[in-house]
Amino acid sequence: MARSYRILAIVPFPGVAVLGRLKDMNDTTMHAIGQDTIGGPEVLTEIELPIPTPGPGEILVRVRAAGLNPTDWRHRGVAGLFLDEPPFVLGWDVSGEVVRTGIGVTLFEPGDEIFGMLPYPNGHGACAEYVVGPARAFAPKPLNLDHIQAAAVPLAALTAWQALVDTAKLQAGQRILIHAAAGGVGHFAVQIAKARGAHVIGTASAANHAFLRELGVDETIDYRTTDFADAVRDVDVVLDSIDDENSVRSLRTLRPGGLLVSLRAFGPTALTAEAQRSGVRAVRMLVEHDHAGMTALARLAESGTLRPTVAGVFPLAEAAKAHALGETGRTVGKLVLTVP
Repeated sequence: MARSYRILAIVPFPGVAVLGRLKDMNDTTMHAIGQDTIGGPEVLTEIELPIPTPGPGEILVRVRAAGLNPTDWRHRGVAGLFLDEPPFVLGWDVSGEVVRTGIGVTLFEPGDEIFGMLPYPNGHGACAEYVVGPARAFAPKPLNLDHIQAAAVPLAALTAWQALVDTAKLQAGQRILIHAAAGGVGHFAVQIAKARGAHVIGTASAANHAFLRELGVDETIDYRTTDFADAVRDVDVVLDSIDDENSVRSLRTLRPGGLLVSLRAFGPTALTAEAQRSGVRAVRMLVEHDHAGMTALARLAESGTLRPTVAGVFPLAEAAKAHALGETGRTVGKLVLTVP
């Protein structure tokens, strides 16, 4: 028997500020993309759920676009990652408008256009018409980005920001090796690194080298024909989102005391042990929702320094098609769902 979806409270919260109507004065439900079993893209179905109510410190957002990331299809298709067993609604990237604010919220008012990342991993639910999240998971949407572009930013760009700025403290003149530099996280990491004055070496297939040069990559490596572990030396930072084997090989490219940031949040201790033997450091990182980080990214976007690349746009009802395309691993940039 299929599990029932968790019902969120729809009773008005005392002291909540409200922006006019929702979809209709009598409408208390919304459309979302859910799943009640683990599996391929075909398990994603359009469902109806109650419109949630923001609690203290939270906002209710009318979702205009929801960005997708590899973590979406991994959680859809593999049990036991971070989430409990389904049913659930996936999605962490949001761009939209504030509809209601809960008690204590001072950052936003109903009508504000915002973008952000819901708390990862347990705050999922962006693939819906409405979503509730902590006010401080969001920032004002950059004026020069539409909702589709803005929804392509949060999780991937915030991951890159927290890896390079907060963790590695990347400085001007330093050298950084970015793996999968044309991907969702990678293409943001390149732009953030260049904004900080670093020398960037990026790995990607040869077909994506022109794209990387447009982003400002100083040296490109075709991972299909060149062994980066032999070609690169004396970098200060490595950013790796591929796997532990790739990370261990990347340790050879670091200068003494250099740092490798792995985006594989869990794995064997061999990586840390090998880094210690090699006289370098290795850390694993998991992205966190971050108002300050989102605000910094918004400033970079408004200045034209950070530009999201959108690989494809699908209506919410076609989320399964977007997942299937994302799983090919051949997209450049981000996939986005629009919410009519």
